[in-house]
Amino acid sequence: MKEHAAAGSATSEAEQRREQMLRAAVEVIVERGYADTRIADVAERTGTSPALVIYYFKTRDQLLTEAIRYSEDRWYAEGRRRMADIPAAAGRLTEIIAMTCLPDTDQEPRSWWLLWLDLWALSPRNAGVAAVRQKFDERWRETIRSIVLAGQEAGEFAAVDADDFAITLSSLLDGMAVQIALEDSEVPPRRAFDLAMSFAADRLGFDLETAQKRRTQVKHRRRSL
Repeated sequence: MKEHAAAGSATSEAEQRREQMLRAAVEVIVERGYADTRIADVAERTGTSPALVIYYFKTRDQLLTEAIRYSEDRWYAEGRRRMADIPAAAGRLTEIIAMTCLPDTDQEPRSWWLLWLDLWALSPRNAGVAAVRQKFDERWRETIRSIVLAGQEAGEFAAVDADDFAITLSSLLDGMAVQIALEDSEVPPRRAFDLAMSFAADRLGFDLETAQKRRTQVKHRRRSL
């Protein structure tokens, strides 16, 4: 029994140490960019040795992709939590668009997208990173697609091709997010959100004003909890 407890404790400590390194990697990459991020930087921030970071992540490219996966998993977990109390598909789609564009969420969208800028830049020259990028994009499109199908089944959305819509909206949001990450004065977060919402409402046939009001009500309810 003691041996099992000791093994479990060691596993827990290893998982905590690995997560600490991933958090540090996210912070360093956002601050400096991937090109200027070194294994030693992550080791210094976590109070460990470069050799230990290499033990967990092998290469700098793997550290980048794992850091983005860690950040993305947190983003989706937050999305699931937020959407759990939103019954309407239009409301869930609105929440996803807001989490991508607006800075009033808990996940700091601009920081998240700065990681993606580095991933996109590296993908054309690195097959391993490109494969990870593809899986991330598939997950993103499937998230949108599943909301559209649920809305169509409930009679909320028009009978558009869910796959085509998911590809189009995900690409639109990716492009908007780049402008937000670059702090383009012509595409501030609120304008990006409004444009994406107008596109979604027009294609799916739901009432834009009603969706906006419902999101405001949900925000107020969360703050009162």
